[in-house]
Order: sequence, then C-alpha cells, then structure tokens
Amino acid sequence: MINKETIDRIMDATHIEDVIGEFVSLKKRGANHIGCCPFHNEKTPSFYVSPSKGIFKCFGCGKSGNAVGFLMEHEHYSYPEALRYLARKYNIPIEEEEMTEEQKERQNERDGLFHVSEFAQKYFADLLYNDEMGRAIGLSYFHQRGMSDEIIKTFGLGYCKEGWSDFTDHARRNGYSDLVLEKTGLTIFREDGKVYDRFRGRVMFPIFSISGRVMGFSGRVLSKEKQAAKYVNSPDSEIYNKSHILYGLFQAKNAISKANKCYLVEGNVDVVSMHQSGVCNTVASCGTSLTNEQIRLIKRYTPNVTVLYDGDSAGIKAALRAVNLLFEEGMHVRVVLFPDGEDPDSYAQKYGSTQLQEYLATHEENFVKFKSRVLLDDVQNDPIRKTEVLKEIVQTIALVPDMLERQEYISETAFKLHMSEQVLTQELAKTMAAKAQKAWKEENRRQQQAATQQAPAPQDPGVPPPLMPEEEDYGPATIGPGHTAPTQILPSHNPAEAQEKQLISLLLNFGSRKVTIETLDDNGQEQPAEATIAEVIVDEVCGDELKFDNPVYQTIFDLFSQAVDSQQPLPDANLFAMHEDNMVRNTALSLMINSYTVSKQWYEKKHIAVPCIETHLREDLDQSILTFKQKKVDQLLEANSYRIRESKTPEDTDILMAERKQLTEIRRLLCQKLNRVIV
Repeated sequence: MINKETIDRIMDATHIEDVIGEFVSLKKRGANHIGCCPFHNEKTPSFYVSPSKGIFKCFGCGKSGNAVGFLMEHEHYSYPEALRYLARKYNIPIEEEEMTEEQKERQNERDGLFHVSEFAQKYFADLLYNDEMGRAIGLSYFHQRGMSDEIIKTFGLGYCKEGWSDFTDHARRNGYSDLVLEKTGLTIFREDGKVYDRFRGRVMFPIFSISGRVMGFSGRVLSKEKQAAKYVNSPDSEIYNKSHILYGLFQAKNAISKANKCYLVEGNVDVVSMHQSGVCNTVASCGTSLTNEQIRLIKRYTPNVTVLYDGDSAGIKAALRAVNLLFEEGMHVRVVLFPDGEDPDSYAQKYGSTQLQEYLATHEENFVKFKSRVLLDDVQNDPIRKTEVLKEIVQTIALVPDMLERQEYISETAFKLHMSEQVLTQELAKTMAAKAQKAWKEENRRQQQAATQQAPAPQDPGVPPPLMPEEEDYGPATIGPGHTAPTQILPSHNPAEAQEKQLISLLLNFGSRKVTIETLDDNGQEQPAEATIAEVIVDEVCGDELKFDNPVYQTIFDLFSQAVDSQQPLPDANLFAMHEDNMVRNTALSLMINSYTVSKQWYEKKHIAVPCIETHLREDLDQSILTFKQKKVDQLLEANSYRIRESKTPEDTDILMAERKQLTEIRRLLCQKLNRVIV
C-alpha cells in the first residue's frame, strides 16, 4: 500500500497544468488555463484548469477532478497507477506501508484467487494447441467459427478436458488449495466428497479485468447433451461479479475511446467475431441482462452506444430493455437489428467482415425510429394499440436526462408518426410528473419508515403533495376549492437554489478565510473575535436548525460542518476531486473554478474598477446568510398558508395563525437587516 505521507508528497509536488498540458494544448487565461476538452469533441474551449486549486473542470461535458482523476479518466489508469505515474514524473520515491494482519489476509485471499484464475487460463489455452483432444475439439470449433489463431490468443481462449477432475488434479499438483479452487468456482466440491471441474468438456472464454487480470470464465458446451447448459459462468467471488463486468472490455477499451462509440452485443462469440471482423470497439454482458453498473463501465470510455441484438422476438425484447437502461444512465443510443435468425457472428461468417461493417453503417437507427418501426408493425389501423405504443415511446423519452435531447426526440416522433408535437409534449410532461410523484411517494415512505415509533416524523409542512394522476393538468390546477397548485412538481425544484448555491460557493472558495465577528464575554458585553467563514456559516445554519433543499449542497455542507465540529482541516479541492459521488464532485469543482475573468481594458482604458468578491467578502457573507434565512422563512410562510387553508378545526387555525405571526415578525427583522422595504 502506498502510505499517506507518500501520497501527500506526490500531490504537493504535482502541477496540474504540467500534467494535463502533456495531453491538452492549454492557454493561460487569467488565473486559469483553458483548452479544448479531451473528453468530448468541441471547437470552442470550455476545459478549465486551475493551478492554484489543482483541479480541472469542463463546462461542456461536465468532467472534473484533480491530476490523479485526469489520468484515471484520460489514460484509464487505476488509482495506484496514476499515483505511480506522477511519482515517476516528479522523481518521488514510492514508500509503502505495512498492512494490518486483516488487510494482509484479505489481500492474500484476493491474490490467491487471481493467481489460480490466471493459472487456469494458461492451462486451458495450452490444452487448445498442445493436447490432442484440445486440438480436435476446441481448436477446430474456434476455427470453424472463423476465428484466427491471432484472435484466439488475443482473447486467451482455451479448452477444458472432459475428465471429471483433470484440471483440479493438475492445480492441486501445482500447490493450489481446495479453498481457492472452490472460491473461484473452478472446482465443485459435493457434500458426498466427490469433486469435479465446473467447466469440463467446454471451450473456455476467460473474462479479464480492465487492467488485464483473469477474474472468471465462461464455458460453452460442445456436446449435444440436452440436459447440459449451453453456457456455464463462474460464480460471483471476491474478485468477480458478473453484473459489474463486460466481456471483452479489456481488449476493446482503447478502440472504444478512439472511435468514441461502443457496440454492445449479446454473447461472447459475437464479441470475438466482431473483433475478428475489425470492429474492435465491441463488448457484451457476462451471462446477465444488461445492468446499470455495466453501463457505467462503458460510460467511462464513451457516452455513445450502439446496441446489436438478434432480429428475433427475444432479441427485440432485450434491445428494448437495454435502450431504456442506457437512457436512464444518460447515454446516446442507437440500435442495429440483424435479420431474423442472424446475429453478428453468423452474419460475419456468412457475408464477411467488409459486408458486416457496411451493414452496421447503413442500418444504425436512433431509438425513435427503431421503437416506432418495431412496435407499430402490428398496430395497423388500431387506434387503441397505436395510443399504447405512443405512450411506451414517450415513457422511454422521459428517461432521457437532457431536456434539449428529449425535445429533439419528441419532434422526431411527432414527424415520423404524423402526430401533433404539442400533444406529445403534454404526454411527456404528464409522464414526467407521474414519475416525480412516484419518487416523492417513495421518499416519503422511506422517511416514515425511518421515523421512530414513539415520535413519527410529521409530513413536511412546507410542500403541498404532488398531484394525483387524475388531477394532473397543463393549465391551472387545484387542490381543493379555490386553491391553486403547481401543475408539475419535480424533485429538482428548489426555490432557494440561488441562496443555497451562494452559501456553498463561499464555503468552497473562502471557507478558511478569517473574518471579524462580535462575541459576548463572560459579562455579556460584545467584543471582537476572529472566526473562519466556514465556522460562521456552520454556526448560523446549524444554530437555526436549517437544511439545504438541494441534497448535493447539503452533502457538501455536512462535510464542512463535520470538519468544523471536530476541528479538523476543512475539505479542499483534492477531497472533492476524488469524491465518489459524481454530482458532489462536479458541483463542488464547478463552483471552485471561475470561468470568467475581467478584462484589463476595463481599468487600463476605461478607468473602471470592477470590484472582486474578496473586496467585500464580509458584507457578502452577511448578506448571503440573511437572504438564505429569509428564503427559508418565505418557504415556511408559504407552507403555513397552505396548512391554514387545509385546517379542519378552529383550534388548528388559531395555532397556525400564531405561528404565522411569529414567522412574519422574523421575516420583518431579516428584511430590516437587509435594508429592504416591506410592502
């Protein structure tokens, strides 16, 4: 393990502009450096590097991080590999610390599983060429599928003998324990004491990690026994989780990055066949339906995915499901369906690599065209069925995170299906409102379950409940007689967004800056004292038991609050640059990099001095806290008004009116401090 002191020395020595400058052409602009983003195609630079804070941020695609994060994203290094790269660059010797016994035991177990898996892969690959049965059965099968020796070795393919325990006996003779053989799933140990190889009599497809280590296997049976499963996969283990792995990603990752596109197919043979045909940016899920974790793996290399599935009903169903999952993760999706009875492997064998690539290029279609064509084939003139299909298409569009992209799909669907764009837009809004309502209900249910039995948490008094489906409308809506309600309630709606953002920005950029405050001595007399801006904000927010409506802002605030309470160093750019939550990382780094600079011409030629925030930092701090509090009081007053309208008894109304009077007085005092006129 690289010890913390060494990591700190590496980070202290690192100049982020030098590291990124090796890969991106940067120009100095004010305190920052700017260039074209290496993670997406752009002509106007929106990629900013802040040497003072040691972070980068692209305001086009949203990528952000520190020097280590850049190397992990751009060069696909692991965290230790990125640190070692920087250590070599700045001539810092790597010092590793002794692991605890528990860490050693866990590491030894993982190493043992990797070692026996790699041992097995070499054994299976050797049998393919150096064993009579391996050549006659395994190698001939691969050659019949059109696979060259070069592609066989690229993917490390192999063969496992049909004997009950040939591999297990060989592994035992080479010193591997029954424990690691069982944990990797290579060997099955029955309760009656019998032992047999899990993959006996199968051709072997090893599954590699992103860094190229063997983690597991997929074995295809070649016998015609009806009871034998066509494919058998390694069980989940300490080193292998099939829902988090993509077959062929190790071999395809560079091609995916270069092409900025990933082809997603159904099976291992399809992947190998696509590579054989020159389409090397191809992967497949490992014995499972596509998962969110697998999609996020692809997203590390490209946001563009083309789904290649069989043209039969099962393939179409799988493609429709995959499209929805991909959209939920913010991917750009296109689809290619092969003719019924064909798949990428069979098509390549029948027509050759050139015609396969031509077919892919000419039959790609976006999901609207694909879904419309597939779902409307059996609709004919049935208006009820057509309505159902339209709703299904709109439900998929509702999964697209980007608003402009959603609108583009709506326009395309309206044009293709000869529908009114306005009608589809209304249906989309209705679908998204229902989705938001469901999310609200689930969150409310979760909060109620978390409440104690003695004191169940009251319903949030500040927000009227979302509209029920039968109440949804696109003009003014009502909840009860004469009470206007929002037409759509989305989880992202935050009336205090601007005020919350300003406070978090002050924390991130000036949290350690000291200001003078007034405190009370033992005699109750005011006297000046020094405190950091973080201490002032945390004290004011926590003292009044206030919360941020934006959960990302609340997470950032909590990190500062914990640091202040425990008197630990405040969170810095490096902490946020390596934060596991993408939203927290991107939000924090966006607020820490100022993409705007004031031209010198304002002062030098026009003699206009533009004040910077540091000039009036104390005044901005006071005003930000007061406006934040005022917005929270406004929200409470709005909630109070709603509850008064909905109150059932005079007693409840009296209590709520008293509460309103108190809140109104607090608001008056806040406005007075802000020098605002109350109308």
